[in-house]
Amino acid sequence: MNVFEKILARASGLREVAPGEIVEAEIDLAMVHDLTAPLTIKAFQEIGLSKVWDPDRIIVIFDHLVPANTVKTAELHREIRAFVAKHGIKNFYDVGRGGICHQVMLENGLVKPGQLVVGADSHTCTYGALGAFSTGIGSTEMAAVFATGKLWFKVPEALKVELTGRLRKYVTSKDVILYLIGKIGVNGANYMGVEFTGPGLRGLSISDRATMCNMVIEAGAKAGIASPDKLVKEYLEFIGGGPIDLIGSDDDSLYRSEIAIELSEMEPVVACPSSVDNVKPVAEVEGVEIDQVFIGSCTNGRIEDLRLAAQLLRGRRIDPRVRLIVIPASTRTYLQALREGLLNIFVEAGGLVGNPNCGPCLGGHMGLMADGETCLSTSNRNFIGRMGSPKADIYLASPATAAVSALRGVITDPRGIDQI
Repeated sequence: MNVFEKILARASGLREVAPGEIVEAEIDLAMVHDLTAPLTIKAFQEIGLSKVWDPDRIIVIFDHLVPANTVKTAELHREIRAFVAKHGIKNFYDVGRGGICHQVMLENGLVKPGQLVVGADSHTCTYGALGAFSTGIGSTEMAAVFATGKLWFKVPEALKVELTGRLRKYVTSKDVILYLIGKIGVNGANYMGVEFTGPGLRGLSISDRATMCNMVIEAGAKAGIASPDKLVKEYLEFIGGGPIDLIGSDDDSLYRSEIAIELSEMEPVVACPSSVDNVKPVAEVEGVEIDQVFIGSCTNGRIEDLRLAAQLLRGRRIDPRVRLIVIPASTRTYLQALREGLLNIFVEAGGLVGNPNCGPCLGGHMGLMADGETCLSTSNRNFIGRMGSPKADIYLASPATAAVSALRGVITDPRGIDQI
């Protein structure tokens, strides 16, 4: 069996499962955030139970609208806090105590290889970076999980992505996942498990893997998993996330299709408006004027992303026509960036540093775009209206491309940094 089949078989108490089979699986962890928790709570209350299935396996994280931006938001936050207190949910990350839900899940030792994790957020697939089968579900489905700890799944077919070689300077895993989505399209992996594997994976960090798994949903995938290896074990041991049992695919695993990517042949790319699969080499769109650059989100707001951006911005000033917004993905990331002097570099370059939260990616809280404006973002979606005005354009790129483009005021290949 492949890794997706193995995890679903274990969770459903079966020796084997096959693609297309419907199984009822026991959930290891269930996560909601401040946008989806209210609907989950309402649906759970309508079920009529007085207790949740397991308060130790439920995680509640405030990240989308923090701090509260309206009275209505503040009231919803209050409602969530009351539910958390009533049911004794200890894994609760309030305003200023966590950050973006997916980063909080990865850095606090909550997620482990082989787990079945659901979250009421589409980018829950991020946890595949640690070898978990993780996927997004709706709020009413989550209410059922809160009540029973179980959910049914159709065992997905799988797409194998074989990685070889090593990325060149200023080319990142964001370029790799955008390239893949551009190659297969936004429906190219519908309800499939995408497994990243091969010798090239060994050269990619947990952060790199999180970026790739985060965005498999943009190709329609059910889940993404980077084949768990020694690096995952070392990472979890470092953050206190043991005990660890690595679960990988068998050598004779069956896949619906396979794609090979030679990392050394990758180049910086951007997803152009207004679809994530409208991917072009940066070289083809260089010169497009931009009004705002956003470096952050659950895709590229980790410390490695901030270090890369700061490396390129150090001692330089961004173009006066550009607004640069930098948002660390978590409180832990914020403090690490503060200790390393990265936040000073962003501010001295003319940027604005925000508190850990989803920021402009959501398009509902801060950093929204006006009619006719253009944003270059390290986030994961460029749908029409995603960041405010439906008449604004959003380009998606890596932190390296974002930083260098902020310096030039136009979309720029980061490999040309020496000419600035």
